[in-house]
Amino acid sequence: HRPFIDELTRPNPDDPTGRSTMRRVPEVLDCWFESGSMPFAQVHYPFENKEWFEDHFPADFIVEYINQTRGWFYTLHVLAGALFDRPAFQNVICHGILLADDGAKLSKKLRNYTEPTEIFEQQGSDVLRWYFMSSNIVRGGDARISDQAINDVTRQVVLPIWNAYSFFSLYANASGHEATNRTDSDNVLDRYLLAKTHQLVERTTSAMDAYDLAGATGAIQGYLDALNNWYIRRSRDRFWGTDADTADTEAAMDTLHTVLRTFVRVVAPFLPMIAEEIWTGLTPTHQTTTSVHLEPWPELDELPADDALVEAMDRLRDAASAALSLREDRNLRVRLPLASATVAGAGAAAIMPYADLLADEINVKVVSVADDVEDYGAFRLQPNGRVLGPKLGKDVQAVITAAKAGEWSSNDDGTVSVAGHQLAADEFTLALDPLDGVVAAPLPGNDAVVALDVDLTPELEAEGVARDLVRLVQNQRKENGLDVTDRISLRLALPDDVAAMVRPHLDFVSSQVLATELTVDPTNGATGRSGGPLDPGQVSISIERIAS
Repeated sequence: HRPFIDELTRPNPDDPTGRSTMRRVPEVLDCWFESGSMPFAQVHYPFENKEWFEDHFPADFIVEYINQTRGWFYTLHVLAGALFDRPAFQNVICHGILLADDGAKLSKKLRNYTEPTEIFEQQGSDVLRWYFMSSNIVRGGDARISDQAINDVTRQVVLPIWNAYSFFSLYANASGHEATNRTDSDNVLDRYLLAKTHQLVERTTSAMDAYDLAGATGAIQGYLDALNNWYIRRSRDRFWGTDADTADTEAAMDTLHTVLRTFVRVVAPFLPMIAEEIWTGLTPTHQTTTSVHLEPWPELDELPADDALVEAMDRLRDAASAALSLREDRNLRVRLPLASATVAGAGAAAIMPYADLLADEINVKVVSVADDVEDYGAFRLQPNGRVLGPKLGKDVQAVITAAKAGEWSSNDDGTVSVAGHQLAADEFTLALDPLDGVVAAPLPGNDAVVALDVDLTPELEAEGVARDLVRLVQNQRKENGLDVTDRISLRLALPDDVAAMVRPHLDFVSSQVLATELTVDPTNGATGRSGGPLDPGQVSISIERIAS
């Protein structure tokens, strides 16, 4: 720093005579000026590379730490504006600060973080990459890094992707079917998944074009729920081939194959290692395997679009999730069938063509729809005083009072109007107060509800026991090391009352466990059943694999 540096000199190493001396030049500007000159100074413009620079300036993209907005970014734009009348770059990702799990700054001295190389070894580089690209840090916010948060990526993202691929591989290999790209299936689940994948490509492309990495990863993670927890689970019987419909089984396999090949191209920038492994596995051995990273980005016209189907099916999935939560709250196991469910409110009518899917998912006999939510309950507005207090000041009390009195209204944009104020979605919650005797829960958006008939009959309880029995047999199949497609001869020893309950459902049991022969031996005793799941200790299961 001046003035002390002015007194320092040294011999010029480039002068062979040793007579010249190096001194500080007087014309030294702020170091940020030098940094701001980077776009043109790095290529020695205008003395060299003039044409190249003019073809490449301004930069398409730049990324830096948020504090550089007041240093480097500022001088980049000042100099670019002064010299070229243009901005220095066209797009930016400005990342925030990475903190330790407790919110403290990362410290080499304290070692309050796990070494990246250890994370690479234990969880994988893809997992850490996704963690950063999906976090608030790529939107300028701060992020806390923790081993648990990174493990959550494995559980919520990586394993679902790998499970979908493993599921396809298992059944395709077991059947010997060589899947091909196909988009013309008439099965509604296939049509939904293809259209849902079309939307994924559309939304991910839009987010990536806007340099919104977190938005792109959010779209991918939401899609995984539709792929695994809806399509694959609802389609399992089709992959098993239990309905003896070979054409439908092949349609399911071809559809899943098509979708997975599209999906791994979408996810490749985020999970490059895993995407490459899956892409290689999806390529037939007799074909030349190319890298997924050399494949073109998916085009929208590769898959059919059907926004109406996707909207209706997603609404149906919302209703299923709400109904299953109601079951859990009331300790009604999913294998126990219920008489009926009703979906009331916005979007209810659109799900009726697919009501059988909802009935099967939540295990009810009948699904119906209704227009008026008020027939099942009323929504209660709960303003968020912590958020609204600083914003509204003393008016927040008027808002709370009006909300308690029910003096509020919903708006089409998801906001509510109360006491002369419009509250945004993050400034309130809506709770459903069911009518007396009604078991109901709201759907996302709070514009519809699902209601369950929870009155049980002996016939419903008997079917529930039969479904419990299916689960026990399936567990025994796994313990015996049977393949998923193996047919079996099944012999059951059951207490008298259990045998009487399941006897009307033996065809169902046989179809679910791939039993071509089924014998039930009563044990001349009773369980003294009083509801609840079937006790495994009271069931004897004998399985013999039938040679194909």
